[in-house]
Amino acid sequence: MKYLDEYRDGVIARALAQDIAAIATRHWVIMEICGGQTHTIMRYGIDELLPSNIELVHGPGCPVCVTPIETIDKAVALAMQRDVTLVSYGDMLRVPGSHSDLFRAKARGADVRIAYSPTEALRIARANPTRKVVFLAVGFETTAPANAMTVWQAKRESLTNFSMLASHVLVPPAIRALLSSPGNRIQGFIAPGHVCTVVGYREYDDLAREFSIPIVVGGFEPVDLLEAIHMLAHQLELGTACVQNQYARSVSYQGNLPAQQILQEVFEVTDQKWRGIGEIAQSGMRFRPEYADYDANRLFDLDLISADEPAECISALVLQGQRKPIECPAFAKRCTPETPLGAPMVSSEGACAAYYRYRRHAVAASQESR
Repeated sequence: MKYLDEYRDGVIARALAQDIAAIATRHWVIMEICGGQTHTIMRYGIDELLPSNIELVHGPGCPVCVTPIETIDKAVALAMQRDVTLVSYGDMLRVPGSHSDLFRAKARGADVRIAYSPTEALRIARANPTRKVVFLAVGFETTAPANAMTVWQAKRESLTNFSMLASHVLVPPAIRALLSSPGNRIQGFIAPGHVCTVVGYREYDDLAREFSIPIVVGGFEPVDLLEAIHMLAHQLELGTACVQNQYARSVSYQGNLPAQQILQEVFEVTDQKWRGIGEIAQSGMRFRPEYADYDANRLFDLDLISADEPAECISALVLQGQRKPIECPAFAKRCTPETPLGAPMVSSEGACAAYYRYRRHAVAASQESR
């Protein structure tokens, strides 16, 4: 386990934390854009290992969390149709829509099936030619190539009973939107390593130059994140702003060119609504006209469905790094993984779920001692 254990080495982690404490002379706010990184931070207490003047905030890096609420409503509406089989990843089933979720739809008799890859949905479509099989395809640039390849394969086979309800989002436009916000406090970014494995980090150069902000592509283990924070702290103290790659063992500047090619073949860039944040220009992907026959939005006339966020849920502020999950009055009370008010409490990568899993007992003890 060499390539895992060395990135969880406690001696190395503590040494990096000490170096960060020695470097950082001012208060710096750093955001990670990846739910996997958020869970590592919470699981290993990285935020508590750092000096108090390094503040970590959590961004919209969870694909389930930023899927628009109307996409869930569309999926539920599709699932309730008698001739439709709705296929989804398991963590999408409890994501609340306006009035229901896919788990409840399944309990009411809808044909909702869990898959671990979009190709499983394709297999279901081949085996059930009389059913309309729809795959709920969500995610960042990481999962989008596999979804694009599945649609490409469906077209190649001339499958007429398969389609996708797609909700793909792009990270760089979201960073731009966060930095352009009047209330922005972010001074450095840990870019998502898994996204950059696919698309590289060329686009981040423009962001670093335009906003004079350092960006470091980071991995997912404790030492990865501490090293990325160390690199950011060094840049912040020097007043420099460039893109660096901590996750060099997996990420190259150009990224995965074949994956990018299939993305460009099937999808084109469009404006996209993000749950809790709103519409961000040029931050999503839609089917190109050549693949419109596989667009569930068009096939089932779903574009008219719209929805509003529940007022009690503060996930929008959490996703923008303006609030922490434990600052929500409903946290671990009215909002739990079993009874979520918002998607960040449902997803395995959600910030609220991370705090609930790793910090809720500490929060409860703190409240009792007051």
